[in-house]
Amino acid sequence: MGITIPLCPGPPLHQGGPFPFVIPKGAVDTHAHVISAASFVPDRSYTAPEATEAQYIQMLDEVGMTYGVLIQVSVNGQDNEPMLKALANHPQRLRGVAVPLLNQPDAYYQNMKDKGVVGIRMNVMFSGGGLDLSKLEECDALARDWGWHIQFLLDANDLPALTPRMQNMKSTLVIDHMGYLRTSVGMESPGFKALLSLVRERAWVKVSGAYRLTDQLPPYVDVVPYAQALIEAAPDRCIWGSDWPHVANWGVMPSIAQMLESLALYAPEEALRNRILCSNPQRLYGFTS
Repeated sequence: MGITIPLCPGPPLHQGGPFPFVIPKGAVDTHAHVISAASFVPDRSYTAPEATEAQYIQMLDEVGMTYGVLIQVSVNGQDNEPMLKALANHPQRLRGVAVPLLNQPDAYYQNMKDKGVVGIRMNVMFSGGGLDLSKLEECDALARDWGWHIQFLLDANDLPALTPRMQNMKSTLVIDHMGYLRTSVGMESPGFKALLSLVRERAWVKVSGAYRLTDQLPPYVDVVPYAQALIEAAPDRCIWGSDWPHVANWGVMPSIAQMLESLALYAPEEALRNRILCSNPQRLYGFTS
């Protein structure tokens, strides 16, 4: 009997509103995916509807985001071509974080860099991700060679054991979705303390994906103290992403307006919010305001 791959729903057609604050010029959505059914890998954890470049650009325009960052999605494995095509079509507006093959000729990586790839993703939460933690040091060397950062989708409960290896890395580290730590685990848990320490010392963190951390409904108020603790730990290394099209979510499907309502709770002051939306991600991803 074969393994059943669950289907997940698509995002809302429109992004809600009114938005809780005026989106500042230069704002960056640092986390979204384009998804190609033609590139589905057989060992994926879920099957998502296609998410096209045109749909993503439409979402950015509707919300008022100046820039976007596409993250290679696990269901497409290490076939980065759908993402690279989108980057090539919007060289000023988009950047990408890829899941490259290892031990390839320089031309393979140069092509990615030329099209706007600025990082490597290590996804250890969903199968099909392509690069597991056994490749950590190899990815670190590759990232150093090409001036890239490494982005981790991981469970912060695993951080106490993983931190010594991460501390030895030479490249910039970015943690997805506040360490994917469920609020039920608690702020005093070893996982959250390890995450907070890593962010305070060196890592960037995305204060995004709140709906993945809780069973509450928007605006996910139980996530607020976690996000605020991370922002306080490193206000110059916190960034925000829409997480569009909200893959592997079988609960309430959020709109981007609701995601931004959460951000307004994390950072009620406009100056701090603008750092999270504009100056911080522009610096990390190489955008100019």
